[in-house]
Amino acid sequence: MADKGKLVVFSGFSGAGKGTIMKELMKKFGSDYALSISATTRNPRPGEEHGREYFFVTTDEFEDMIQKGALLEYAKYVSNYYGTPRAYVEEQLNAGKNVILEIEIQGALKIKQRFPDTLLMFVCAPSADELKNRLVGRGTESEDVCRQRLSRAYEESLGIENYDYLVVNDEIDKCVELVDDIIKNDGLSNKNDNHRISSNIDFIKEMKNELLSFSKGE
Repeated sequence: MADKGKLVVFSGFSGAGKGTIMKELMKKFGSDYALSISATTRNPRPGEEHGREYFFVTTDEFEDMIQKGALLEYAKYVSNYYGTPRAYVEEQLNAGKNVILEIEIQGALKIKQRFPDTLLMFVCAPSADELKNRLVGRGTESEDVCRQRLSRAYEESLGIENYDYLVVNDEIDKCVELVDDIIKNDGLSNKNDNHRISSNIDFIKEMKNELLSFSKGE
């Protein structure tokens, strides 16, 4: 029987590149990981498919999943529900896979509370200005939704200290290698201690101050 896998939560500001990192991680190290697919009530973006990026469901369907206890966690974000289906995660962990949940901060803290051994990683851009440029530049949301996401980023920044590691997404290839190394060596080596949240308090404070100006509309 395979050793049980590790549960990893990967969060970050909208526009920080979480999805790109996950795609490259699975491409390079896919045999070691299972990427949990979330359920959501938001509409698909161009190129997204049901059952690949997300399970796209109606609000009624999502609320039925809540009632049946079929979700490990769920939250509402920018008027839409997001949640993690339970069955797939438990199946993959028992098969020895490291299961990654790409979820936002509310869900991450719920998972950590229920499963204390969960590894929490937070990804961000090198600066708040770069985050704004990436979010606006991808062109998938309206100007109003972009403003909501930037405002929300400040709120999310208030919870970063609850995470274990901070990953700055500057060069994608190096970032993917780092994420893999942290997951596989956490608790076994101290070589990635400079990426721990406790080692990046000044950077986090600076990011919060920059995001605060966005939340005020400056």
